[in-house]
Amino acid sequence: MPVATLNPLEVIIMQNQKGFSLIELIVVMAILGIATGIAVPVYNNMKPQIRLNGAARQVMGDLMWARMQAVSQNNRYRIIFLNEYQYQILDDDNSNGTADLNEKIITKDLNGKYPGITFNPVPSQNPIFGTNGLLHWPFGITITLENPHGKKSLTIARTGRVKIN
Repeated sequence: MPVATLNPLEVIIMQNQKGFSLIELIVVMAILGIATGIAVPVYNNMKPQIRLNGAARQVMGDLMWARMQAVSQNNRYRIIFLNEYQYQILDDDNSNGTADLNEKIITKDLNGKYPGITFNPVPSQNPIFGTNGLLHWPFGITITLENPHGKKSLTIARTGRVKIN
């Protein structure tokens, strides 16, 4: 039986071939499919908790920003809770506790970025940060955010410190 031999040109052509075989591509696609099949349900189960944490951090950041602005601008800042998912930040230039003409008001809506997150109950105390950064309230205020998968509480201490519990 004759032994097949390759001429030098065929050897050079075979050495320069690059790429993946069909079997290698199918194996990689199968591994990616299995990994995706595991990751997507896990992520979907975690999404409500991620949204709740994000909303709590958003409110905490806005409260800390209002406190910092009260100190730097030397006037009071008030947070007004409108309903179960909206609040306003009032730059109270004349420190009278109410919104007057030419006073800046920023409205925040949790429902847009964090659907399903609500204040429960809607806070009845509207925190006011004074020019020294202290909370104008005889004691701390607790704000509770929730969705069907859990709750997060924010505490504003008399000193103005905001903390997520």
